[in-house]
Amino acid sequence: MKKIVLAYSGGLDTSIILRWLQENYKAEVIAYTSDIGQVIDRKKIIKNAKRLGVKKVIIENLKNLFVKDYVFPMIRAHAVYEGLYLLGTSIARPLIAKRQIKIAKKYKAFAVSHGATGKGNDQVRFELGYSYFGGKKIKIIAPWREWKLQSRADLIKYAKKNKIPIPRDKKGAPPFSVDDNIFHTSTEGKVLENPKNSPPEFIFQRTVSPEKAPNKKTKLKISFRNSDPIAINGKKLSPEKLLEKLNFLAGKNGGGRVDLVENRFIGIKSRGVYETPGGTLLYVAHRAIESVTLDRKTAHAKEKIMPEYAELVYNGYWFSKKRMKLQKIIDKNRKQVTGDIILSIYKGNITIVSRRTKNKAYSMKKVSFEENKTFNKKKVENFIKFHSKQLNKA
Repeated sequence: MKKIVLAYSGGLDTSIILRWLQENYKAEVIAYTSDIGQVIDRKKIIKNAKRLGVKKVIIENLKNLFVKDYVFPMIRAHAVYEGLYLLGTSIARPLIAKRQIKIAKKYKAFAVSHGATGKGNDQVRFELGYSYFGGKKIKIIAPWREWKLQSRADLIKYAKKNKIPIPRDKKGAPPFSVDDNIFHTSTEGKVLENPKNSPPEFIFQRTVSPEKAPNKKTKLKISFRNSDPIAINGKKLSPEKLLEKLNFLAGKNGGGRVDLVENRFIGIKSRGVYETPGGTLLYVAHRAIESVTLDRKTAHAKEKIMPEYAELVYNGYWFSKKRMKLQKIIDKNRKQVTGDIILSIYKGNITIVSRRTKNKAYSMKKVSFEENKTFNKKKVENFIKFHSKQLNKA
């Protein structure tokens, strides 16, 4: 029998897709789930898939790999899309796509499929990853672009007809569209589609409201080696455990919330609410450690390429030659980025308390306001005269 590998979450959309694939392609569906730190119920995923006639359910724990090889390189790049978005959903899709193709090849499946909608960015991200690793040999099935179901109401009718359980949110209504992993949680749809509406507090899953956060500062030390975080408060942790710890510390203090209207790659605007607590701490801390370890030329070069890098990740070009080339530029001097950053978190605000490094890029002698012989003031005067002449040339 023909086989299809489906990126399966166990939720409503992918359960409907699973049944639809069986009906329309007369194929055996292999349900594949990447555990990258999302809220996951393994027993429920297996139970739901088996109920729909699936024989093979694969659940892979990829959390540590995801953080080490995908999140950390992006943090080193300071990648932020449109000034606010830390790319939590964007960075997850390439890894899932890569693993799906590997499983499809292992089980000789003729196709792979995903649950991304026809209006979203994820369809692009999944399918660019499929194309990179699968070429033309493995067919890509995108149900949202093929089926006749046109709305959430249509999906619910289909689910009822096929006896597929319909989840409810905390208010008893059909849920928001939620994507989560160890790096972030995104929430979209329903009242959020109108940008004039404030997000209801109950949609937040991993951050408390800043108003309800503790009335006491939380201090922590993040240690970096070769530009990657390796320890919190002196305790070395795996990439997965380190991010989990930061998520907890920032989340309980109301840190890492973003409400954003973004420009999607496919040409429409969308509004989403993002929670990236630990990632926000890492972003702030990494910029701080680089400020005392990298020279001006290197730091400014990174700033110039960051927007392009972030856009490549957002658009699904993680495996592109261009992104990989930019990563090499970003990582060229990473061995210099070693030291400790002490942060303070208070009601959603993150403050840098201390920067400590053995790197000599920052010179106390040169910056001191006390009179000293290490800085030639005459050279500064000539420097200004030279650039005064450039004003009419620029």
